[in-house]
This record gives sequence, structure tokens and C-alpha cells, in this order.
Amino acid sequence: MRATVILLRNMCRALPGLGASYLQRLSVAACVLSLSVCALVATNDRARAQAQTDLEQIVQAPEVSSSDPMLLQADELIYENNNSRVTAQGNVEVYYGDYTLLADRIVYDRNANTLAAEGNVRMKDPNGAVITANDLTLTDDFRDGFVDALKFVTQDDTRITAQSASREAGNVTVFEKGMFTPCRVCRENPDKAPTWRIRAGKITHKRDEAKIAFNNATFDFFGVPVLWVPYFQTADPTVKRKSGFLVPSYSHSNQLGSTIQVPYYFALSDHYDFTFAPMWTEKAGTLLLGDWRQRTANGGFNLELAGVFDNVNDLSSPALGDDFRGSIKTKGRFALDPYYSWGWDVLLETDETFRRFYNLDSRLRTDRISQVYLEGLRGRNYFSTRFYNTESLLFTDEEFSEAVVYPIIDYDYIVDSPIVGGELSFNSNTMVFSSADGTDSNRFIMEARWRRQMVDGIGQVFTPFGRLRGDVYSLDNPGILELGGTEDVTVDNPVAIASNRDNGTIWRGNAVAGLEYRYPFVTSTGNVTHTIEPIGQIIARPDAIGDQQEIPNEDALSLVFDDTILFDIDKFSGYDRIETGTRANVGIGYTAQLVSGGYARAVFGQSYQVAGDNEFDNTFYQNSGLSTSNSDYVTGVYIQTVRGFSLTGQARFDQDSFDMVRTDLGSSLNYGPVQARVNYAKVPGTIEPSDVTPNLTNVVNADDAEEILLAGALAITDEWWLLGNLRYDISDSQTITDGLGLRYQDDCFKIDVTYQRSFIEDQDIEPDERFVFTFALKHLGEYTTSLDAGSGTSGSATGFLD
Repeated sequence: MRATVILLRNMCRALPGLGASYLQRLSVAACVLSLSVCALVATNDRARAQAQTDLEQIVQAPEVSSSDPMLLQADELIYENNNSRVTAQGNVEVYYGDYTLLADRIVYDRNANTLAAEGNVRMKDPNGAVITANDLTLTDDFRDGFVDALKFVTQDDTRITAQSASREAGNVTVFEKGMFTPCRVCRENPDKAPTWRIRAGKITHKRDEAKIAFNNATFDFFGVPVLWVPYFQTADPTVKRKSGFLVPSYSHSNQLGSTIQVPYYFALSDHYDFTFAPMWTEKAGTLLLGDWRQRTANGGFNLELAGVFDNVNDLSSPALGDDFRGSIKTKGRFALDPYYSWGWDVLLETDETFRRFYNLDSRLRTDRISQVYLEGLRGRNYFSTRFYNTESLLFTDEEFSEAVVYPIIDYDYIVDSPIVGGELSFNSNTMVFSSADGTDSNRFIMEARWRRQMVDGIGQVFTPFGRLRGDVYSLDNPGILELGGTEDVTVDNPVAIASNRDNGTIWRGNAVAGLEYRYPFVTSTGNVTHTIEPIGQIIARPDAIGDQQEIPNEDALSLVFDDTILFDIDKFSGYDRIETGTRANVGIGYTAQLVSGGYARAVFGQSYQVAGDNEFDNTFYQNSGLSTSNSDYVTGVYIQTVRGFSLTGQARFDQDSFDMVRTDLGSSLNYGPVQARVNYAKVPGTIEPSDVTPNLTNVVNADDAEEILLAGALAITDEWWLLGNLRYDISDSQTITDGLGLRYQDDCFKIDVTYQRSFIEDQDIEPDERFVFTFALKHLGEYTTSLDAGSGTSGSATGFLD
């Protein structure tokens, strides 16, 4: 018959002495055992508990309330009065709070002030970590302890084994002949060596210094020793920030030659730090790179400074000033109150290619945009003011692509109460604009909007709407290119169409009234709900509002006519152009909604200019699909399964021939051993080449553009993957980037070997070809190295070394 006792810790204080009866012996033994379990789960205050690592939980566990009951079960409880020892033996089980302690035998020695758990010792803590040992010994104040034949397993399967472990001075934990690995045990062959592990003669953890030191350490891969070091030291996992060298990096390329970078991290405070990462290059000078990061009570910011004296390796050279290249990159955001915040995102650079040349930015980047802003959303009000600076990074772009906006202000307000049964809102926009080509324009726009949705008894939805808008523009030297016609365009005068603008003030107004009609039909078949919805929209505006070409077009140049804007009241992308005349939009939508959560949706429609001037009948917009009375047809298809596949497809078809004019396709697949992504786009040129002089090809896209992006991974086995990617310019029959690779990945180790090519060329950015080798170890960081074909190697590593 097994002995079972349920008691509280303070029960022990009620026993003044130890009698000879079995009940007394049972109670005292239970009290002693309850103390032992309490010791196993006792800790210091919360701050110290947060500083502990999993290693320390072996000898010191989190706090448990002293009022929690404890359940003790054992085959036999014995009190040895002469030796002052209490013994519980035979399948001993102790349950206290969320802790479980199992052992063959537990002995409390009052003379030696020690508690010993012996034989098949196992303890599970509230975090799910399991400690296994042959023997566990603690002093009675539980400050120090000793564990024999330790095995420690955390919830994420990280395992620590040691021949023995001891805690000294309440602060230092020493593991003798220890082994560490985050790799899972092979179920089919538990004795199989893990993918990687670290074996050390001694592992010392100093909690007050937050350091772990390894003596006589060997790194094993697949059971084979590959690296031995006599000693190394690292910060323990609780450390988030500590001054010291970061892992250095090495690279080699045709442009930069051999490159070495050795970052040093300064943990200056708990809310700001600095990283200094100089990079020496064989062919392009020494790049000095520093990054300051700081957090405050209401936000934070970072400041990155980079500079190099190009083609000069001796920083003491007196001629350095002639070749300096550099950049300042900073970003910050601060809350003024719960509703409003301000910030900035600024990049300043000495030239167009500096950051791309030194691989600080992607080589695909084509522009540089900086902004300072203040914005807020409170209730039904939105306010935003932004200062912009835009610059092109491409050698072929013209001056008008560089501009300063100081500022652009938007304010939106929605009236709380219904007006005539509908929603009334007000929108305003103010902009002060200056272009590098000498064009200065200021504008103020105010608009009132009203709409009301009504549903009748059979489900028809009627939405009347109206808008009133007034604009005022102030122009100074409006010499920007505006393609309003081509009759005056010649080789000698390619921008004659912009020469008739005058300085001064321009007033413009518009009124809109319309009605939208929808009638959804809903039915269900099995697990699918089908919705078919015809949609019609009629919009009436004044037939004409004067010559809009007098106003520089700064924000309405981009126009993509597809199903997403088919029912927009004004299809221009910005404020500088507005539609006129009467327009009708019609279409039909279909949605299949599955019970599982997947869906399929399709939209098809067309737009008609019924009366008045068609503002899209303009050379710049002639390929937009809206320049004729009957627009091109637009369609969209959207498919999303619960898992595995998604598709977004948008297309535009010629209204006469039904030829496909524009296509945008994006899809992803994750099914079985296949992961794939396909993006495809075909975009018509902005103007027809036959209509303009070749002198304009630098400022407008005269030719069609067609491009495809493919990326995929194929699982050969559970661990081995074949990788590939391709970005191809179909219109120019030119590869942009491509790559092929092989990956091994399990639960604790990843290695990639890839071959990559880039054919991007702009000023001093040249095509590149390299091999890349990367590997990552769980908990120990990542190392990357690459090799330019026929040139050399490059590498970079991430991790944290003290």
C-alpha cells in the first residue's frame, strides 16, 4: 500500500518535536520533503528570475507560493531518529504547484544540512523543461548544490548533458564534461549523433557577469570533430546588449577587391547604442560606417553615417578631399500624444551610386525619397503634413524627376451625424512644389463629398453620391513637359507643347452627381456560397472645365486602368487632373466562398464616356485604355485556398480586337515538396514611338515593357532542397538576375550553396557573378561567404562574441 500525504509548507512549523509514532514520522517526512520541493522551486525576486538562463534552472527554479499544497506519494516513509534522517523510498512522487519531482529515493540529512534525491531523478518545471539525473544534492539553504549525471531538455528540444554540475557561491554554475546541442533526438536511432554539438571539458556560467566560458571545447558535425578551441567566451542568452566585437566579415569582388569588415558594438546605455563597422577594400578605399540607435519614452531614431575616400588607401593623404563619397541615412518616429506623431525618413548621398556600389542598398533601387512628416488620426479626423525630396538614381532620367515638396498637407473630416440620411465628408489638400527643371507650383484644393446607401426589399442596393470641389493653383515658370498633343513636336523643339503656359493663378472647380446600382444574387451549393453581382454606375460632371494642360501634372502621371479602379468616381491617380463629362461604368462580379475559408472572385467590366470632354483623350494617356469613348475591357481574378495556393490576375483587353493589352499576374504555391512564386507583368508604353521624336524616349516609356520573375524551391528529401530564381526582361530579351542553389536544412542547422548573377548596369554599377555559401547554427548565429566567379571569396557573419 502506497503512502500519500497532502500538506502545506507552514505545517512543518506546527510540529514541536519528533515522536516515534508512524503518523508523526509520516508527517515530519512529508514536511521535510515539502521543504525540499519548495527549495527546488524557490527563487529570488522577479528581476533576478528574468536574468536566469535555462542552465541555472537546473539548480534554482522559479518561485512558487508557500501556500500551495503539496502531494507526496511513496511506497515507504522511514524516520531514522539516531541519524536525524528522513527517507522516502520506492517510486517517490512529489507534486507541488506546476512542478513534478520523481525519484527512487529522497533523503534529508539534518546533520549535514543536505537534501539528496537518488536514482532516476526527474523533474519537470512549469516551462516544460525536464531535468534528468542520477543524483541531485542540495544544501539546506538551497544556495549551493550538486547534480550527478545531468541531462537537461528544454521545450524547444535544446539538450544539455554533463557528468556533473555544481553551483558555487550562489552565483557560479560549473558543468564538468558537458555537451550542448539544440538538435532533436533521432526517433528511429536515439543513439545517433546530432547534426552538431559542442563538447567541453568544463562550462562555467557566471550569472553576475552574464558570461558563459567553454574550456577545452570541440565542435562536432554529424558526430565528426571539426574544430577544437582551448577556450572561448560568450555572453549568456539573457544578454540583449553588451559591448564587444561582432563577428567580422570578408568578401572579394571585381569592383572592390578583397574586403574586410570588423564591427565593434558599444552598449552605451539601456536606451541607446552605437556600432562602428569600418570596411577596408582593396580597390575602393576604406569605408567608415557608424550606426547610432536610440529609444526614448515616446519613440526612437537611428542615424547611419557612411563615408569613404575613393581609390585612396592612405587616410593621411592630403588629396583625400577630392574623392570623398558618403551618405547620411536616418529614420525616426515620435508620438506627441495617443493620436498624433511626427518623424522623418531621410537619405542624403554625395552621388547616385555610392550606396549601391558599396552594397549598402540594393542595386535594383532606382530613386531616393526623403520625408519629414506630422500625422494623426483622431475619431473621424485625419491630418497629415509631409515634406518630400525626390531624386532619381538613374543616369538616363531627366531633371523633372528631381523635386522638393514643402509641404503637402492633407486633412479629412467625416461629419458625425447623418446629413440627408447619408455620410458627409470634407477633404482638403495643400501643396508647395518645386522641380529641378525650374517649375514651381502651389495649390489648394477643397472638396465636399456626400453618399447614401439604400437597400430595398428585394436586395437591390442604390447609392446616390455627390461632390463639390474647388482648386486654386499658383504657377511660376511652369516649363515641365506635358504631352497634350504632338503637332508642334519636332527634333528641334521637342517640348513645344509645354511652351504656352503662363505664370499666374489658375482657378478650377467641378461638381459631380451620380448613382451606383448593385443587385447581388446569393445561392449555396454544398459547401460553397455563390454571389453574382451586376454593378452599374452613372457619373455626371460639367462637359469641360477649361484647358487642364495649363496646370503642371505632378501627381497624376501614373495611371493603371484595371478592375480595382473601374468604379472609382475619378480614375486619375492625383489631384492635378480631374475627369469631365458624363461617364458610365458597368461590370459584373462573381464570388465563390468556401466553408473552409478559401474563395475565388472574378470581376469584368467596361467604362463609357457618354458625353463631354474625355480628359484621357490625351497623348500621354493614349495607351491607358480610357482614351476612347468605349474603354478597354478590364478583368480581375483572385483565388485563395486555405493553404497552398494563391493567385492574383489582372488584365486589360482591347475594346475592338479583344487583344490582351496589359497583364499583371502574381501567384504562389506551397504544396508538398514544391514552393514556387511567379510574377508576370506586361505594360504598354506611355506613348506610341511613331507619334513623337526619339528625343523624348528618355522621359517617357515609348516601348512596351514585359517582365517575369520566377522563384522556387523543390524538396528532394526532408532536408535537401533545390533552389532557383530568375528575373527576365522579355521585351529586351535580357536576364536581369538569376540564381541556382542547393540547401540542407534540419531543425538546428542550415546550409546554402548558390550561384547568382546580376546584369544590372548603371554608371559605375557593373554586372556581377558570384557563388554564395551560407550556413546557420541554431542559437549560435549565421555565417555567410560568397565567391565571385574566377575571382575570390567573400563572407559575412552574424552572431555575438564578447
